[in-house]
Amino acid sequence: MLSRRTFGVAGLALLLPRRAESAPTRVRLGVQSYSLRDRGLAEAVAVMAGLTGAGLSTCELWQGHLEPKLASGASAEVKRGHRDIVRRWRESAPTGPLRALAEEMRRKKIPISSFNYSFKDDFSDTEIDRGFVMARALGVEVLTASAQKKSLPKVAKAAARHKMMVAIHNHSVIAENEFATPEDFERAIAGDEGRFLAINLDIGHFTAANFDSLAFLGKHHRKVVALHIKDRKRNQGPAVPFGEGDAPIKEVLAFLRDRR
Repeated sequence: MLSRRTFGVAGLALLLPRRAESAPTRVRLGVQSYSLRDRGLAEAVAVMAGLTGAGLSTCELWQGHLEPKLASGASAEVKRGHRDIVRRWRESAPTGPLRALAEEMRRKKIPISSFNYSFKDDFSDTEIDRGFVMARALGVEVLTASAQKKSLPKVAKAAARHKMMVAIHNHSVIAENEFATPEDFERAIAGDEGRFLAINLDIGHFTAANFDSLAFLGKHHRKVVALHIKDRKRNQGPAVPFGEGDAPIKEVLAFLRDRR
């Protein structure tokens, strides 16, 4: 029996059209561990390791699987205090356990490809810097981030200092301090300031905001280092199972395969 989540991951391989029976599929499939946010780290790793036979080969590790957890139903006062706890953890967490985790995931054939560490406006300089330190301890050279625009100048400087790429993730709601439009991405990656900034394109959110993922990939694929594959309806529509929305999933996967 396959769970709905398991079928969703395996189903990506089924969506990918082949040019010929003998032609290998050249699209790497991974999981953002945020998709398993209802489980602890150990259980999430076990689930991902169990999917390698379905074609899963990498993990984009979500920061929430490492950071101190906030109890559900916490009061506003507890939430404010928890922010300080998380900040202290980010600024001082030892890197040894991160290296051990990366080795464990390599042994289970689900290596970490990138670290999802989302920079927000209230991050201290040390919090920003430590994201890169943690990424390197995890053995990766790419951070993905649902970053806020105002935080980006500091992030760009830190990325240049560490010589590590930061791939910005988009959402669908078009707002002053959020990434959603093609122009938002283009401004971020432009010029010398953007040389260590890249794109983590979420085609579901991009579709819901009424933008064309395939056209954007055709123009900017050299700066797209990872994609999030989900299906959504246009006009800020809901997330739906694969094939029931408007996101060009099959076409995007074929584009990746054909362009290698």
